[in-house]
Amino acid sequence: MVKENLENVENNIKLACEKSGRDMKDVTLIAVSKTKPNELVMEAYETGIRDFGENKVQELVRKCEELPKDIRWHMIGHLQTNKVKQLLGNTVLIHSIDSIRLADTIDTEARKKNIHVDGLLEINVAKEASKYGFVEEELEEVLPLFGRYKNLHIKGLMTIAPNVDDAEDNRKIFKKLKKLSVDISEKNYDNIEVKFLSMGMTGDYMVALEEGANFVRVGTGIFGKR
Repeated sequence: MVKENLENVENNIKLACEKSGRDMKDVTLIAVSKTKPNELVMEAYETGIRDFGENKVQELVRKCEELPKDIRWHMIGHLQTNKVKQLLGNTVLIHSIDSIRLADTIDTEARKKNIHVDGLLEINVAKEASKYGFVEEELEEVLPLFGRYKNLHIKGLMTIAPNVDDAEDNRKIFKKLKKLSVDISEKNYDNIEVKFLSMGMTGDYMVALEEGANFVRVGTGIFGKR
């Protein structure tokens, strides 16, 4: 099942890239393996997938210990400050930096461990009360603060779009994040590089790709419903 699902997802990525005149090589598919057993993760691994996303620190750390060492683990869920120490060193990218308090904690803990940490700023584009992240109006005040960090490096933006029946309804969200990334890039903030756009999940990743995503986070589309 996983192998067939992955073939389908990868074919969809190819179609979306062709439609938008992009190179498929510029896109990273993150297989969202939260709550999935190691056996299912290994099925995806055996097809060549190396990027996996987890929502909970404890589960990510456990899988990191138990599964092949060449897997690149992405933290895609809300990260509590008291879990930062446990996470650092186990993840290639933290997609969900959603507050200055969290950024402060990551930089402090990374300095203690003498490691460098790459992260994405989570932007609550749709301004949903149930979602974490910075809103557009506070970015001008917030972004200069990231210049003070020595061990945390911002590499792009992430958003979680609303849960909709029609993926087209989220096109405006993805367009907005892309525009924000261009605006931020032009302002040349210290320690902020807008290299990655993490947007799009099972229901809307093709639309996200057409609007510039280079990380898509697909769980149900690969592993089936929980």
